[in-house]
Amino acid sequence: KMVDPTLAEMGKNLNEAMKMLEDNQRKVEEENEKKYARKDIPGPLQGSGQDMVSILQLVQNLMHGEEEEETSQSCRLQNVGEQGHMALLGHSLAAYISVLDRERLRKLTTRILSDTTLWLCRLFRYENGSAYYHEDDREGLLKICRLVIHTRYEDYTLEGFNVLCSKQPVIYISSAARAGLGQALCNQLGLPLSCMCRVPCNTMFGSQHQMDVALLDRLIKDDVESGKLPLLLVANAGTPGAGHTDKLGRLKELCEQYNMWLHVEGVNLATLALGYVSSSVLAATKCDSMTLTLGSWLGLPAVPAVTLYRHEDPSLSLAAGLTSSQPVEKLRALPLWLSLQYLGHDGIVERIKHASQLSQRLLENLKNLDFIKTSVEDELSSPVVVFKFFQDYSKRDPSSRAAQASTIQHPIISNEGHVYDTLNQWLGEQLAQLVPASGVDVVELEDEGTCVRFSPLMTSAVLGTEIQDIDQLVDCLKMKIPVLTSTLQLREEFEQEVRRTVGLLYIEDLGWPGLGVVRYNYHSDEKNDDKQEKELEKINTELLKKLNELESDLTFSLGPEFGGQKNCVYIGMVTEDLDVSELVETIAATGREIEENSRLLENMTEVVRKGIQEAQLQLQKANEERLLEEGLLRQIPVVGSVLNWFSPFQASPKGRTFNLTAGSLESTESTYVSKAQGTGTTPPPTPTSSLAKQRLPGQKAFKRSLRSSDGFSETSSISHCDDLEKMDQRPPALSPGHEQGPLEAENTEEQKEVAQGQTDTEDIPGDKSSPDCTKVEEQVSQR
Repeated sequence: KMVDPTLAEMGKNLNEAMKMLEDNQRKVEEENEKKYARKDIPGPLQGSGQDMVSILQLVQNLMHGEEEEETSQSCRLQNVGEQGHMALLGHSLAAYISVLDRERLRKLTTRILSDTTLWLCRLFRYENGSAYYHEDDREGLLKICRLVIHTRYEDYTLEGFNVLCSKQPVIYISSAARAGLGQALCNQLGLPLSCMCRVPCNTMFGSQHQMDVALLDRLIKDDVESGKLPLLLVANAGTPGAGHTDKLGRLKELCEQYNMWLHVEGVNLATLALGYVSSSVLAATKCDSMTLTLGSWLGLPAVPAVTLYRHEDPSLSLAAGLTSSQPVEKLRALPLWLSLQYLGHDGIVERIKHASQLSQRLLENLKNLDFIKTSVEDELSSPVVVFKFFQDYSKRDPSSRAAQASTIQHPIISNEGHVYDTLNQWLGEQLAQLVPASGVDVVELEDEGTCVRFSPLMTSAVLGTEIQDIDQLVDCLKMKIPVLTSTLQLREEFEQEVRRTVGLLYIEDLGWPGLGVVRYNYHSDEKNDDKQEKELEKINTELLKKLNELESDLTFSLGPEFGGQKNCVYIGMVTEDLDVSELVETIAATGREIEENSRLLENMTEVVRKGIQEAQLQLQKANEERLLEEGLLRQIPVVGSVLNWFSPFQASPKGRTFNLTAGSLESTESTYVSKAQGTGTTPPPTPTSSLAKQRLPGQKAFKRSLRSSDGFSETSSISHCDDLEKMDQRPPALSPGHEQGPLEAENTEEQKEVAQGQTDTEDIPGDKSSPDCTKVEEQVSQR
C-alpha cells in the first residue's frame, strides 16, 4: 500500500516533538548558550521567525519552569504513553483532514463518528444510542436540557422564553451532585434559580449519599399541583464525593410516571464495561442519557467527553446542538477514535478492571486496621474507597475516661468533629505526599466530614498506580495511625497542664493538626498596647527559637501561614512516649528565662546610662581639682613647660570604671597602681535543669524512659544520680599520719578560694542587686 507522505511526516514530527517535550534532562551547554531572562513575560513577535526546534525548546522551558521552581515540590504529571500519543496525533490529523474537499471530508467524518458511537454504545451496554462529543463535561447535560425543553415545549422555537412563563420548568438534582452544577445550568439556559430543585439525600434508611426517592416524589407532586412542569432529573452513578449510586431503577420508574427525562453521570458508569456489574449501576443502561469521561478512566489526554442519549427526532437534536451539519464539528471524535482502536476492547476492559482491583485491595487492607472507618456503598465492588481516622471513645482506657469526665468530656464531644476533620486533613496530605502515585486526595462530605478518598478510576490510568503503591499506602497509613492516636489522647493532658501552669496561656485552635497551641504571657505594667504587643512577639519568637534548638522529635512553628493565631508556639504531632509535664515545664521555664533576661537588659541599660552621666560629672570635677592643684602658671603654654621641667608635678591619672556585676562606679587608681584590671565579683553560674540531669545518655528531650529497658530504667538512673550527689557532698576524711594527696590538696585550695570569694562578695554592696533593681524599676515607673 502507498502511504500518504504527509501523514508519515506528521507522525514523525509528532514523535520528535514528544521526545523533546518529555525530555526533562537539560544540557549545561545549551543552558549557557541560550538563557531566557523571564520566560513568563510576553515579548514582541520576532520578524524573522523561528524554527520548530527553537519553538519546542521554548515550550519545554515554559512547561518545566525555572530552576528554582524545579527544586520545589514536584507536581503530578500525567503518564503520556503510546495511547496518549495517538490521542495527540488525532488533533494534528483533525487539522489536516479539515483541508480536504467537502465530499471526502463528509464521508470521513461520518465514518469516524459512526464507528466511535457504535463502539461506545456496545462497550457500555447502551443500545440504540446517539453520541455527542464535547470538551466541557457539563456541556453534554446542557445540550440535553435544551433538547428536553424543545421536546416538552412545542412552541419554544417560535416564542422562546415566553412559552416558559405559562409553566415554569423544574430541573431536579441531588444535594450530593457537583458543586455549582445547578447554577451553571440555569445561567447557560437563561432560567431563574427557582427552576432548580435540590433533592436531599437519605437521612434514616439507605446510604446518606443517595437521593431520597420518597421525598423526590413529594416534591414532584407539589410542583405539579402548583402549575410547574417537571422537566429533567440528574442522578448519580457514583457521587463526586463518596462514589455512591442512586437508586436508578426506582428513579426511572418515577420519571416515566411524570414524563421526565433521566440523565445519569458518575465514575461508576465505567464499570458497565466489565463482565460483572452491580444491579444499581446496570440500571443506568435504561436511562435517557448518560455522560462518560473516558479521558480520566483510560488515561487519554485531550480526548472529549461523550454524552450518549436516545431520541427519535433528529431535527430537535439539531436544534438543541447535539448534532451538527458541519463536518468539522464531527472531527472532535477523531482523537477518541484513534485511541480506542489502539487500546482495543480488551485493553479498555483491562484498564477499568485494574482500577477496580486497586480499590478492592485497599478496602481489604483497611478492614484490618484499627481506628479507620470506611464509607463504601458495596464492599464487593466499590470503585471509590472513602476512609477516615476515627477513635471510638468506648475503646479508650476506662481510668483515663473517668478522670476526664468532669472537665474535658463535654468540650471534646462538642469539638470532636472539628478535631477529627483537622487530623484527617493532615492524614490525607501526608499520604498524598508520601505516596504520590496512589492519587489519594481529601474530600469534604456533609455527614462524615473530612475524609481521604481513593478513586482509581479517575487517577490510576493517569498516574500509573500499581498494587505495590497500594501496599506502600497501607504501610504509611499504619505508621501514621499511632501518631494520630497519641496526639489525640495527649491533647487533653497538654491542655490541662498548660492551664495549670502560671505564665502560659492555652490557645484553642481546632484547625491545627498537632498537640496544641500555647502562648507565653508577658506581664508588664506598660500601658502602651503597641509596645506590650511587640514585647510579647519578641518573647514568643525567642521562645520558639530556643525550643527548636533542643534535641527533640517535636516540631515547633509559628502555625499556618494564613488564619493562625499571632505570637503563639504551635506544637506538631507527637508520639506516645512524650512527657507532657516536662514539655510544659520546659516551655514555661524557657519563657521566664527570656522574660527575665529581657527585663535585666532593660534595667542594665538604665543603670549604664545613669553610670555614664555620673562618670562624666565625676571626671569633670576631677579635672577642676587637677587644675587647682597644678596652679595657674602651669596652664600657660611656655611658662608651664619650663616650670614643669624645673619642678615636675606628679599626679596619678584618675578615671572611672563601671562594674556591670555590682552596678556601681569605681576608681581606676587601683588599676594604674597594680597595672592589671580587677576581675570584680564572679557572676553566679547558670543553674541547670533537674530534668536534664536525669535524662539518660542519648535520650532526646521530652521523652519518657521506657520501663522495659534492659540497660537502664528511670529509677536506676535517678538513684545513680543521688549516689553521685552524696559522694560529692561527703567531706574529705584524712586518716591520721597520712598527708594530703594532690587531689585532696586541690579540693582544699578550691574550698579556700570559694570562701575568699564569698568574703569579697559580702564586702561589695552591689551584689544584692536583685531587690535594688526592683526598687529602682519601681522608682522609675513612679517618676
